[in-house]
Amino acid sequence: MGELIGYARCSTVLQDLTAQREILTSLGVPAERIYLDKGLTGTNRARPGLDQALAAVRAGDTLVVPKLDRLARSVPDARDIGDALVTRGVRLSLGGSIYDPADPMSKMFFNMLAVFAEFEADLLKMRTREGMAVARSKGRLKGKKPKLTARQQTELVRMRASGEYSIADLMEMFSVGRATVYRVLDRAGHGRAGDAA
Repeated sequence: MGELIGYARCSTVLQDLTAQREILTSLGVPAERIYLDKGLTGTNRARPGLDQALAAVRAGDTLVVPKLDRLARSVPDARDIGDALVTRGVRLSLGGSIYDPADPMSKMFFNMLAVFAEFEADLLKMRTREGMAVARSKGRLKGKKPKLTARQQTELVRMRASGEYSIADLMEMFSVGRATVYRVLDRAGHGRAGDAA
């Protein structure tokens, strides 16, 4: 029998992975063989911990996840990962239950879990959009505060128009990055033509 490789994920950096780690160790996964992603959603396939876990498993091994929604938050992703593992001869354990694509009941259960994981992610997005709309309507959601005040922006544009100050000079004087200087100039109708730092 092959090795057990674990994978755990949480969506925000404030969440704790302790409970998921404990589930994986209770299922027999050695602590040093658990790969983690923190602050990354399951809808994002570009996850370093997942990539490492998938690279670590070999034919005969088992990838163990506490729940399917830790692995994927969409039906296509769940199927892609599940199918890729089966093709490589790797078993998938969802909280201790082995996914067997040859068994119609197991396949149906896997697909149902994937549908619920995607549904839950979609509900979360919908609630977030609704909450932001309510906050915006009440004037509580104003967006990111500009790095420069309106007065500073006007002065930056005036200084650049004088021809005496380079982009690098303005960056240093206003303690901002190149992108901020260009953004202020673009908004004021002063393009990047002839702008050499």
